[in-house]
Amino acid sequence: MKSLALLLLAGLAATAAARDPNVVIIFTDDQGYNDLGCFGSPRIRTPQIDRLAAEGLKLTDFHVPSPVCSPSRAGLLTGCYPKRVGMHRHVVFPADRYGLHPDEITLADHLKKHGYATACIGKWHLGHQPEVLPTAQGFDRYFGIPYSNDMSHPDNRRKPGLTMDKVWNDPAGTVGGWNTPLMRDTEIIELPVDQRTITRRYTDEAIRFVEENRARPFFLYLPHSMPHIPLYLPEDAHDPDPQNAYKAVIEHIDTETGRLIAKLRELGLEKDTLVIYTTDNGPWLQFKHHGGSAAPLRDGKGTPFEGGVRVPCIVWGPGRIPAGKTSDELLSTIDLLPTLATLSGHPLAEGKPIDGLDASATLLKGEKSPRREFLHYTSQGALAGIRQDDWKLLVMGGGKEQPPAPMLFNLAKDVGESDNLAAAHPERVAAMRARMTELDGEITRQARPIWGTKK
Repeated sequence: MKSLALLLLAGLAATAAARDPNVVIIFTDDQGYNDLGCFGSPRIRTPQIDRLAAEGLKLTDFHVPSPVCSPSRAGLLTGCYPKRVGMHRHVVFPADRYGLHPDEITLADHLKKHGYATACIGKWHLGHQPEVLPTAQGFDRYFGIPYSNDMSHPDNRRKPGLTMDKVWNDPAGTVGGWNTPLMRDTEIIELPVDQRTITRRYTDEAIRFVEENRARPFFLYLPHSMPHIPLYLPEDAHDPDPQNAYKAVIEHIDTETGRLIAKLRELGLEKDTLVIYTTDNGPWLQFKHHGGSAAPLRDGKGTPFEGGVRVPCIVWGPGRIPAGKTSDELLSTIDLLPTLATLSGHPLAEGKPIDGLDASATLLKGEKSPRREFLHYTSQGALAGIRQDDWKLLVMGGGKEQPPAPMLFNLAKDVGESDNLAAAHPERVAAMRARMTELDGEITRQARPIWGTKK
């Protein structure tokens, strides 16, 4: 009996000592599928992020719900297709007066409810009025740029009118060309922000947050402003050759990611922390060496082709996430809310409908993904197509609102979407079109309002 009592006491002590895992989401802007060493880049060296992949799980069929910034970010934080929360029609501009409704339950809201310290450090882009900034969406603190780094306060009229090569060649002279604000909580603290050091300053702020909250569970959302144009780097990291601009910026993000992970290790938090590295949409191809690569995928940002919506993703959590694994299971950022809620030990309660699925068993045990289908939308929020297992149907492509002839691809055999099989499979096209219309109809009928009014 005495030994049994000791075992029970030991079990209770272990349970009491166990802590909810910290959650860190590193979310870059416009980074392509091919823009990490571990995802096949032949030029960009990312040893710190590659190490996360080697020690964790690499997801090769991971998708965002929109090929542009604001809708994609809404999907990640709410677990919903952007249309369900009213954030589907392109991006928020400085003169706009709308944003993600604060009544939505974000990942930050959920974790904060369960005792997590929460911080958003980086680009927000879900509305810049105080009523819809991160501090109204579950985050204890905010430090960052409220929209894209090529946008100007207050009405987006201030633009330098320079090519990206000229900007890169004269960082000191052009950094004030955009009147882009830096905010702390709800106040502008720097106007214009010095973008040359912004990636490093985000990391400094993130490290301070981690240090201050080492003794309790925390959620750190770190949405970097880069590599969205204009590209800037600190003087000690700047490459004088503009042909290397994008490469240098990604490598700087890699270095700064390494600094953050090193701090987690230094504090002994690596086994208590889940880190997810991914991006908001595909690369902005028109900017060439100031934009990335989605190879071997088709197209990039702004389109529902794979290059616009399939993004690199790494999940790292020593002792929790199996090391050195690669999964080709279909998953999305909209699945992160229910998945991380479960992994935190606090599964979602019944509430407003969401579209995300709990994929915790996929990450922990390598089980099949619960996601068998996924809707695709254009950058303007129009229904573009549907994915079902290996098959993908598009009725809109390239961001155009007028439907071309249907395009049907078998992604298991044709990830580059070059062989249109629609004519050979008319029954499959009809069935998939009917299904996507059915799913989109339910979302449309139950869509919830944004805060404010979109013109």
